[in-house]
Amino acid sequence: MSAEEEAPGQQRQPEEEEKKPEGGEEPPPAASPAPGSSPATQRKTQSFRALVLTGYGGYDKVKLHVKTEAQPQLKAGEVLVRVKACGLNFAELLGRQGLYDLLPAPPVIMGMEGSGVIEAVGEGVEDRKVGDRVIAMSRSGMWQELIVVPADLTFPMPEQMSFEEGAALPINYLTAYVMLFEMANLRPGKSVLIHMAAGGVGIAATQLCQTVPDVTIFGTASASKHETIAQGGVTHPIDYRTRDYVEEIRKISPNGVDIVLDPLGGSDTQKGFSLLKPLGTLIIFGAANIVTGQKKNLFALAKTWYHQLSLTALKLMQSNKTIGGFHLGFLSDEQLIRSTLLKLVELYRQGKIKPRIDSCYHFEEVSDAMRRMHERQNIGKVILIPEAKKAKEKPTGSDAPADAPAESTGKSATDETKKEEEEAAAAVVVDEAKF
Repeated sequence: MSAEEEAPGQQRQPEEEEKKPEGGEEPPPAASPAPGSSPATQRKTQSFRALVLTGYGGYDKVKLHVKTEAQPQLKAGEVLVRVKACGLNFAELLGRQGLYDLLPAPPVIMGMEGSGVIEAVGEGVEDRKVGDRVIAMSRSGMWQELIVVPADLTFPMPEQMSFEEGAALPINYLTAYVMLFEMANLRPGKSVLIHMAAGGVGIAATQLCQTVPDVTIFGTASASKHETIAQGGVTHPIDYRTRDYVEEIRKISPNGVDIVLDPLGGSDTQKGFSLLKPLGTLIIFGAANIVTGQKKNLFALAKTWYHQLSLTALKLMQSNKTIGGFHLGFLSDEQLIRSTLLKLVELYRQGKIKPRIDSCYHFEEVSDAMRRMHERQNIGKVILIPEAKKAKEKPTGSDAPADAPAESTGKSATDETKKEEEEAAAAVVVDEAKF
């Protein structure tokens, strides 16, 4: 959905027990349930880690909990997945600030995409089995080690695909694919403006544009990211911080562009509409301009909507242009979602697309991960790892830029005070509450 988006389906959390682990430490997971698990009276308990949004506000509102529950009794058509990697999307930044309507009220586990291994299957599930490596989607709840999801919202991973890549694929690539091919009808010889071209959706859209011959790509990003996005396929990188991107595009293409993908909102939507060629298409899929700090900024919210594009039907007709809106969270056609994701997995198999992993953070480091995306430091996808961080282990990113800031490779000396406060706020909580 965007800004940045959300997945279909609704995760189901098993019934919790109120037993508290001794010493507040995470006990080892219980043995995995098998298909047709034993009756409830014989069910064992299992403990697992989860990131819980406890209220709206800053980074400290997302806390690491250890949850202890009875092993789930799967309903027909469900599978139990042990999550190995989760995707972080702009939607979670909005959700933390109380700006994402589709997220249930706190306390709630966020997260809409992930990858992992199936540990149990419910009755009637024939095309999935225990041990399968899968991509999984849910409206919320993916930021935990164990999750129950419908089997038809899991997708087998190619052998060469890593768990990090699997978690990076669904939301960004689904969003980009539907906008470009289902809505904008991208064809050979067209031109596309991609805002936030170094972000998850931006890189996905760039790669998908390259599956069509002779497409010219204009991409906005800070100057430090230009070399990377140019290598990735952006024809004309533009530094939106120091240049007027409208003027820069007009210098190269006086008539404008055929397609504009707008995740920004506000005055940028008006600029995007003005850049369209006759018969061009503007697709609005976010409002990133409303996020200016850790907490909700009412002034930024009001300013963005005040400058939002407003047109009459007559004006739209006279302009010979098309405006569309896309939000994956409100897309109810799950058959389209499944068929599209299968196409994307096949494109990955063929080597035509490949998620770029910016950095990986363990659950303990969720504040760092959110800050990195919030400050637009990432080039590609930021990934969360449920597994506990080992001693002296630092966040990693196989594709992270060499000049990445300290947050992506460890603590900086100047940030120690802030980090100590955030680490205290994110301390593990043994969870006895009912969620």
